[in-house]
Amino acid sequence: MYAVIETGGKQYRVTSGDTLEVERLETEAGKPHTFDRVLLLAGEGNVRVGTPAVAGATVTADVTAHFRGEKKIAFKMKRRKGYHRTVGHRQELTRVKITDIKG
Repeated sequence: MYAVIETGGKQYRVTSGDTLEVERLETEAGKPHTFDRVLLLAGEGNVRVGTPAVAGATVTADVTAHFRGEKKIAFKMKRRKGYHRTVGHRQELTRVKITDIKG
């Protein structure tokens, strides 16, 4: 059985036991988090597609850790003008382990 969930403006295809990195969640590390925005639920030969979400379907995950992603560098420059800027960014992420898919 697998599901497609939406969190942080992105969609993820998950099955039970998967570990994935999503944008920072408010849930503390070591506690369970429930994703209620399930867009698709498939398993045992049947597929349920939500409009936009499947009613009554939830995906439960354990929050493993909060961390920051790798540093991304954005370099801006206008030639012959003496203008250049370097801007760095590190995304706040959360690692979750999917424990249960209900629907």
